[in-house]
Amino acid sequence: MQNSFINTTEEVDSKINLTEQLFKYLRNWKWFVLSVFVAMSIAYIYLRYQMPQYGLTTTILIKDDKKGTATELDAFSDLGILGVKRSNLENEIEMFRSRLLSQSTVKELKFNVSYYAEGRILTPELYTESPIELVFENDKSIENKWGLFYFKFLKDNSFELQYNEQSIGKEHAFGETISTSLGNIIIKRNEKVAINPNTIIIKITPLMTAAISYKNMLTVAPVGEKTSIIQLSVVDPLPSKGMDYLNMLVIKFNEDALNDKNLVAKNTQDFIDERLNIITGELDTVERSAERFKKENRLTDLVTDAGLNLTTSSEYEKALANNGKELMVVEFMLNSIKNSGIDQTIPENIIPTENASTSLINQYNVMVLERNRLLKSTSANHPNVLNYNQQITALKGTIQQSLRNVQSSLTIAKKQLLQQESKFNSKVSQVPTLDRKYRNIERQQNIKEALYLYLRQKQEETAITMAVTSPKAKVIDSAYSIGVVSPNTRNIYLIALLLGLLIPFSVIYLIQLLDTKIHSRHDLEKYLKLPFLGDIPLSETSDEIMTSESRSSTAESFRILLTNLDFMLATTDKEQAKTIFITSTIPKEGKTFVAVNIASTLSLYGKKVLLIGMDLRHPKIMEYIKIKSNVGLSNYLSNDKLKIEDIVYRQEGHKDFWVMPSGVIPPNPAELLNSTKISDLFDELKKQYDYIVVDTAPVSLVTDTLLVSKFADVFVYVVRANYLKKHSLIIPKSLHKENKLPNMAMILNGTDPSKTYGYGYGYGYGYGYGYGYGYGADSEPEELPWHKKILQKKSK
Repeated sequence: MQNSFINTTEEVDSKINLTEQLFKYLRNWKWFVLSVFVAMSIAYIYLRYQMPQYGLTTTILIKDDKKGTATELDAFSDLGILGVKRSNLENEIEMFRSRLLSQSTVKELKFNVSYYAEGRILTPELYTESPIELVFENDKSIENKWGLFYFKFLKDNSFELQYNEQSIGKEHAFGETISTSLGNIIIKRNEKVAINPNTIIIKITPLMTAAISYKNMLTVAPVGEKTSIIQLSVVDPLPSKGMDYLNMLVIKFNEDALNDKNLVAKNTQDFIDERLNIITGELDTVERSAERFKKENRLTDLVTDAGLNLTTSSEYEKALANNGKELMVVEFMLNSIKNSGIDQTIPENIIPTENASTSLINQYNVMVLERNRLLKSTSANHPNVLNYNQQITALKGTIQQSLRNVQSSLTIAKKQLLQQESKFNSKVSQVPTLDRKYRNIERQQNIKEALYLYLRQKQEETAITMAVTSPKAKVIDSAYSIGVVSPNTRNIYLIALLLGLLIPFSVIYLIQLLDTKIHSRHDLEKYLKLPFLGDIPLSETSDEIMTSESRSSTAESFRILLTNLDFMLATTDKEQAKTIFITSTIPKEGKTFVAVNIASTLSLYGKKVLLIGMDLRHPKIMEYIKIKSNVGLSNYLSNDKLKIEDIVYRQEGHKDFWVMPSGVIPPNPAELLNSTKISDLFDELKKQYDYIVVDTAPVSLVTDTLLVSKFADVFVYVVRANYLKKHSLIIPKSLHKENKLPNMAMILNGTDPSKTYGYGYGYGYGYGYGYGYGYGADSEPEELPWHKKILQKKSK
């Protein structure tokens, strides 16, 4: 039934009175003020004891040849020295975010040991303001350990040190070696900072934990898309500590990049040194062979009488010497590449001729360095490492193939040179055999000597490369503070204000959403299209029946209610009594109270009124009317010997106020009310009285009221405010639609005069509000003096 009622009223519900909805919230303005005050107070307390967080930032330039950045090595470019490798900006950003770099920075700054000043609410970190310093004899012993010390200065050179909260503090002296479970420690005093008697907390944190904490705080972002400038930022409650971290992070980054760059140069230097040792020995052997040949053959000088042919042959010999040198270099490189591992670089700038092999070797070394750097922070099975392994292996094969091609071309050139040399040698056959043999020895000597000088030159170039220290990251702006970034006072107060308004709004909205009871006239008009006679406010006096002296808001509301009733009874027969039936949906809605006071008020107007208690199941009239006998309507209907005069009683204090009580509760009230005797009773009573007010049974429980509804001129349907549920209005709506209760009109009983519209405002002698048929006041009334008096009585 409830769902059916809701469905039938959807169209009415959709029309929301914005003014009324606003009034529902405005009348609770005190809760809004209180909620905002509490929220703002909480925000103030939160900000009062919240540690401010400062934003620290630094800007650096990653040197990159692609961006036109000059380097110190450019001065040696004519020597063919190892050049600066082009930087991948994204790789450098990831390097700054790596745990190993953060760990190296934290270890250097000793951030794993922190000092705090114990306070009642806040415990701020001291950092450089710490009057003491804790030193471990072995720093490695605490890299993976937690610890907590409580330091308290005593006097002179002594202090009390407590390890963890459970242990008992012991007295020690500054500079004394103290044995703890973390290792031997020494507490030193910082003479630059005054010491106080408050407890200092010394917190030991694992190195990697502290590193990860700062790594997570670090923000690295490029300044622009077309630049290699990046910005490093952290947030820290201590500006000096955050700036120290950023500055040291850049230093460690440069150190790491420099170590990578020198690694290639060192491998090249080791290779050259090894080859020099071999060539030096071979050159010495060739020179000793030449010396021994001359001694054995007693030669002091060689005669060259071949003329131009010998000169030409000499040119080819030089070419063969140079060719042999290049073949040996290529052979050395092939052997080096063959014996090198996947994590080793290849010597650069060894091949004397410029070809594709040189650029491939440079690319190979860059990939090996990137792979080795990646292995520092990841495992060997990482997808990126495996990808580098594949690329390095493939590139290594390409380099070997390129060198073999060079070797083949040199071999072919050698054959051609030998052919040309043999051609000219045939022309100098007259040259003595000894001279020819000596030239072979001399040729070997020249090859070894040229290779020796070449390697010595590269050795010096490599030494210069290692001596030049070019930082990869150039600091543009050293670390500086941009001010407090957290907490944001403005945003917190704004959020507190919004919450302060939202919480009472949500509570009131939720209460209204879950509220299922009738509260005001608007609730009735929203669901029912019935005449509205008025509302009856809660009585501020103890009087149950209105008298001529009654001046309360309840009494005035009944007077206006009767005025509206006169409009509804205007079409009835004036020669007979007008019958007013009072009913409700459920018990305890005040229908008997309304019936008694309507009858009482009518009698004050000089009308002869009869009040009939026709609620035979739960009669309530005797609670308001004091009469001696309980013989009433039920007795009359069940006993033919009784007359109407025997069950009608005059109410004391009223001239023409008569009462017909319900009588004893019968076992068959429906049968009694359906008898023909009821019709005769009303016919007789209408001749004797001006008004007949009938208190009937609630219509939702029994059919008693419907049995006698045909005798009513008007049906006053009482709804109790804050008591009847909205879905129960389907009952009067259905009765009105089916015309089972003729000439229905609504009354809202038990309203609060301080919260509802209508009666109870501004009544007194000499003034009042006028009301038309079925309408009350539509605007919010002012608090007139009598109303204030009512509120005072209710508060008591």
